[in-house]
Amino acid sequence: MRIVVADDAVLLREGLVRLLTEDGHEVVAAVGDGPALVEAVLAHRPDVSVVDVRMPPTHTDEGLRAAVTARGQLPGAPMLVLSQYVEMSYATDLLADGSGAVGYLLKDRVAKVGEFLDALDRVARGGTVLDPQVVAQLLAGQSRNDRLGALTPRERQLLALIAEGHSNMAIARRLVLSNSAVEKHIGNIFAKLSLPPDDARHRRVLAVLAYLDAWRRPVTTRP
Repeated sequence: MRIVVADDAVLLREGLVRLLTEDGHEVVAAVGDGPALVEAVLAHRPDVSVVDVRMPPTHTDEGLRAAVTARGQLPGAPMLVLSQYVEMSYATDLLADGSGAVGYLLKDRVAKVGEFLDALDRVARGGTVLDPQVVAQLLAGQSRNDRLGALTPRERQLLALIAEGHSNMAIARRLVLSNSAVEKHIGNIFAKLSLPPDDARHRRVLAVLAYLDAWRRPVTTRP
């Protein structure tokens, strides 16, 4: 894959470049700020970009904003965003256009090389990936306007796995279900969330958005 890396920390940036290169990928640009990320994405049109949320000048969410800007100018540009802390609004902002090809992982996940590379591949292929810790925090939250109230416990379990980016086949293996059973459950989820017939991948993104919206609770975390 052709990849753009954006991180203002030189050591982490170079570490990502080395990791990706050793895995057989081509890093077409490695940059250290938001505007440079947008420029690199538009110039190189990479298969996926790996972006740190915290970028100059304020080191808050400039990387995320740059990723959203780049996708606005190049719709559907795959983005895998890395963050030190869980912040629900980041995931929601990334998914807002409903087109998929986005991921939100905690930086600690990079140390688990296999999981990180698998997530990167899924995002590059148009999937949606949320860090398991993000999903765990969603499950721990409460909502006064629970859009998921009509879902059975099994359907909520499947929706959580969809949010983590697992394919139907992977879900079937994890839950020891047949592929047809998984497809039936997912069809029920779409129907209960009132998601109209559309591209299956697009509806998966909308389902994850509904999941985020329903389970999100006020969280005071650092970016």
